[in-house]
Amino acid sequence: MTWLKCTLIAIGLLLGMALILPYFIAFNDYIPDIEKAISTELKEPVSIKNIRFSPLPRPHLTVDGISVGTNEDIKLNKVVLIPDIFSLLQSPIVIKSIEINSPIISQQAFSKVLELSKTNADPASQKSSPVRVENIHFINALIKFGKVNFGPFDSRIDLNNDGKLVEASIKTSDEALSISIKPDQSSYLIDVYAKQWILPIEPPLLLDELNIKGVATSNDVKLSKINAKLYDGSASGSISLSWFKEYKLNGNLDINQVEMQKIASMLSSKTHFSGKLEAKPIFSASANTADQLINSLHLVTPFKVQSGVLYGVDIQKAATSIIKSGSTGGETRFDKLSGQLVMAHNSYHFTQLKIASGTLAVDGNVNISAKKELSGRINAQVKAVGISTEVPLNVTGTVESPLLYPTGATIAGAALGTAIMGPGVGTSVGAKVGGWVDNMFGRK
Repeated sequence: MTWLKCTLIAIGLLLGMALILPYFIAFNDYIPDIEKAISTELKEPVSIKNIRFSPLPRPHLTVDGISVGTNEDIKLNKVVLIPDIFSLLQSPIVIKSIEINSPIISQQAFSKVLELSKTNADPASQKSSPVRVENIHFINALIKFGKVNFGPFDSRIDLNNDGKLVEASIKTSDEALSISIKPDQSSYLIDVYAKQWILPIEPPLLLDELNIKGVATSNDVKLSKINAKLYDGSASGSISLSWFKEYKLNGNLDINQVEMQKIASMLSSKTHFSGKLEAKPIFSASANTADQLINSLHLVTPFKVQSGVLYGVDIQKAATSIIKSGSTGGETRFDKLSGQLVMAHNSYHFTQLKIASGTLAVDGNVNISAKKELSGRINAQVKAVGISTEVPLNVTGTVESPLLYPTGATIAGAALGTAIMGPGVGTSVGAKVGGWVDNMFGRK
């Protein structure tokens, strides 16, 4: 039993040394060498504030204040590494878990991560690592895409003995959104579920429920099944995003019975409309960087809005009052509003516009510039004193303050009709004749 007693004493002494020795080692003395090694690997400047070792409750290393990049593209508040102490004297060294607290990742850093993923996807670039990590846990993480933020969220990544993904999960702090990622041969299966989640992009739509299934590779992601419930309606479709040589976005949606009042109020605080929207948008974009995609977005869709109100403009009043200075304010109720929309370079082009509502019928084209300025022309057919009159109206002003005014020929015709036949019938007949002149010669 003497050998057992001596062995236990030796183990006790070794454990005691393991607990005490870290307090005599100045880990911060190694920071410059560690910063240099990581900077060489990432090809980016790296800064570390403090490193300390704690033997309890489990032996772990804590690294504080890590920043990567000249503009601190990545900031990590605290990183805790828990090693497998029995692997420290062999290769590879096993890190049981890495806990990363409050990381902030910029859009520039995210783009660089994608570039690194392309390199790592090349088998020729892969080499055995002296360190193997089993689990990575992100806590209170935030990704910044310019003015758009995704997060805060928690994420867990489990890796196998070869350092390859077993499973990854992402969940926002409010638990409104959860994402699951699992490997499938050379790709990854993506499963997204959200409930009462607000989109982090403009407009900040509230999704009652969202289900997405897709596949990702190192070069692209294809979301083949998208189903959402929002604002008493639904939307379904597919979206793909690739970043091999440049960023390319393609997608299509089928939107049904979505109430537009709250959505429109997000786009403009003054002028908006209500009604149930049906549309089938097809969209695409390409850019050198991810943050430029929105500026290159091109969208085409037919649309139909039923049982709604167009606030900020009274088309019937503008058509019947024949005011040279134009008409603004009021509202236009309609049974149906339909047309074709083309969006490009942050401007909107509405063609084949048709509005139907009782005694009012409207057709025409309207443009909204990138500066939210209005232009275009509509033809309003109204019934006044028993006569159906078509009045051409020019559209000007801004989205928040639209202005409708009759064309010059319409005003002249209305004035002449009033002089010959008197107000009411004469005005209507004259305006109608003026409208014919406009349609024949395309005057404004």
